[in-house]
Amino acid sequence: MRKFVFVLILCCFFIIGCNSLRFAPSQSQKQNTWLHNRTAIVTAETARRENASEKLQALAKLSELQSRAFVSYYGLPKSFPAGDTAEDLLSESNYGFAQKAMSESADRPDIFQVADGALELAIGISALLGGIYGTRAVRFLKDAKVKSKALQEIVSGNELLRNQKAEFNSAFKQAHKAQSIQTRQLVAQLKL
Repeated sequence: MRKFVFVLILCCFFIIGCNSLRFAPSQSQKQNTWLHNRTAIVTAETARRENASEKLQALAKLSELQSRAFVSYYGLPKSFPAGDTAEDLLSESNYGFAQKAMSESADRPDIFQVADGALELAIGISALLGGIYGTRAVRFLKDAKVKSKALQEIVSGNELLRNQKAEFNSAFKQAHKAQSIQTRQLVAQLKL
């Protein structure tokens, strides 16, 4: 029964995919978020000081308030970039923080990272439970981890071969016609 539940959980991870999972915010993302907040603060102060329209001042103040939520969510960076003045904020390095944070924010863990993490967690829990079922579960989970790694290597190797040797494309297509729909879906997810 325990094996069935675990296999069911693993299948859910493979079916659902990793689109809803994200990495924890990196330092550059935290720095960019902090800089965004500082930019909103300086913008609000500048709009007020330069006697901008009330609408612009209200929008800048709202932006500052909204930006605080992002900093609270992401957390403070370990080191703070220069951001006291408008000139500091407009420096070239801050544009670099923004571009790096933008590229990192699109990253998602691949299905093997998720599965590997889930297997490691399950192995740890099974080892803690101990007993005969715990030992069997650990053995089963370690075997599943090895098979998952092997599947990843096979799919990666096939993709590399297919991309480098165009003459094998028809043979790959012919071989894949015999695969079940579930296998095709799994391989398609692994390629992402």
